Amino acid sequence: MNIKKSVLFILLILIIDQWSKIYIKTHFVLGESVEVFNWFKILFIENEGAAWGAKLSDVLPISDNIGKLVLTVFRLFAIFGIGYWLLDVIKKKASNTLIWAVSLIFAGALGNILDSVFYGAIFNESYNEVATLFSDEPYGKLFYGKVVDMLYFPMVDSTWPTWMPMVGGQNFRFFEPVFNIADTAISTGVGILLVFNKRAFNREEETPNQESEHLQNQDVLKE
Repeated sequence: MNIKKSVLFILLILIIDQWSKIYIKTHFVLGESVEVFNWFKILFIENEGAAWGAKLSDVLPISDNIGKLVLTVFRLFAIFGIGYWLLDVIKKKASNTLIWAVSLIFAGALGNILDSVFYGAIFNESYNEVATLFSDEPYGKLFYGKVVDMLYFPMVDSTWPTWMPMVGGQNFRFFEPVFNIADTAISTGVGILLVFNKRAFNREEETPNQESEHLQNQDVLKE
């Protein structure tokens, strides 16, 4: 896999990710949902922090604004690191599996970075109203944007039996997190690295011609 194919693949994911976020932001009020199936909903929420909505200010004695800025800057450094990794594995002609996986991770990370860096400066608030793109009254500024999430899969929505200790009678929902296309790309890329670890970190996947030559060399050695 060459760099041209990787770039086109990344651009495709970015276009889908940003289109879905902009559409949700300009058509939904915050908290609004649409049921597609009983196990799948489009639910508009905004994530001000890291994964699962965690904030640096929850664990460090800093304000929400400083925590948001630190997180965005960290993401920028991370995206440069992932980009360098991607260029390196392409240059070294690593396995296609590894290049696809890193491309997915890079595309997903970049998709969420765009939200964090720009959305605060181009959208107004979504509370009780549908936001406007390139609003005259943006809800924030550069580096203070919120990540738009909308994919929600409450595949199981039930109640724990009353006889169970601690949780009896409480609501039980699986899968509860709300995420986006960029998150899906990152999770898929990481999943590929975990499940296909040996294939991903092979130095180079053999082409059919290379495999044929390899078999011929083995036959010569046997003779």
